[in-house]
Amino acid sequence: MERALLWFKCAAMHDPVRPVLKKPAVVGWEAKQRRVDLVIERGFKGTELLARMKGWVTADVHLTEEIVKRHGRLKILDDYDLVVETKTKEDMKLIAEELSDAFGGEAWIEPISKGSTID
Repeated sequence: MERALLWFKCAAMHDPVRPVLKKPAVVGWEAKQRRVDLVIERGFKGTELLARMKGWVTADVHLTEEIVKRHGRLKILDDYDLVVETKTKEDMKLIAEELSDAFGGEAWIEPISKGSTID
């Protein structure tokens, strides 16, 4: 299993940024005739977090998702980091090449070495 961080160029500041999940989404209910105290706290899936980056990064997030899905998948690692996961290094290389072809320097991946921690 190979993993990499997914980086983008920020649409506002043009510096490198990567999507992370700061805290889970909290969903609740409002009832018409009674009080409902039930809430559900759930983190986004990788594709959901990426979709929320639309407009905040210069690359097309939907095309990015299509490229990643051809060779791997998007995953939230440790309830925080959005990572690209592939079965082989060759698949990871294909994703890197396709992102470069599609976006130039606006979207890229940074491989995570096994045993390293993400800062």
